[in-house]
Amino acid sequence: MPRNGRPKSVTTPRLKKVVIDRIRRNPRRSLRKMASELKVSHGSMQNLVKNDLHLKSFKRRTVHFLSDKIVKKRLARSKGMLTQLATQPLQNIIFSDEKLFTIEEVTNKQNDRILAHTPSSITEKHLYVKRTQKPQSVMVWAGISAKGRTPLVFVPVGKNKFVNISKVDSGACGERFEQNDV
Repeated sequence: MPRNGRPKSVTTPRLKKVVIDRIRRNPRRSLRKMASELKVSHGSMQNLVKNDLHLKSFKRRTVHFLSDKIVKKRLARSKGMLTQLATQPLQNIIFSDEKLFTIEEVTNKQNDRILAHTPSSITEKHLYVKRTQKPQSVMVWAGISAKGRTPLVFVPVGKNKFVNISKVDSGACGERFEQNDV
């Protein structure tokens, strides 16, 4: 029977099945790579995924990995800090921060996409890039108080779990703070 339009020559049912199987195995698979592996144009692959399979591309989200142990520890520390702020004047407190340089999975939100029908159909394994609080790292620490600031302190690998800054006198910030005090 004669039909309107040009018949499909590339996006055949066989190709559709192959693409479905590949995406099911790895939903993070790149359309460009899949198109070149199957010797199909990138545009045909996009049309197949979008129009025939009705899949959309979703960004992976970075979330902080919080175990029950970490949640309990944060709650206890927050309560302790509130009681300390109620009893001590603000000028006797050092506010500090650190930056961890880590070895973790890197994600590029612009290019690292997942193909799926809906966000709820994506498994947690593929949707999230998990990060931990203390991965293997080198830490850089600094503090500030009402009287001044500390110099940058580099804490070696393996020592960042047990940094003790209780020896640091808030009056010494910016005057005579030494790395040996940490």
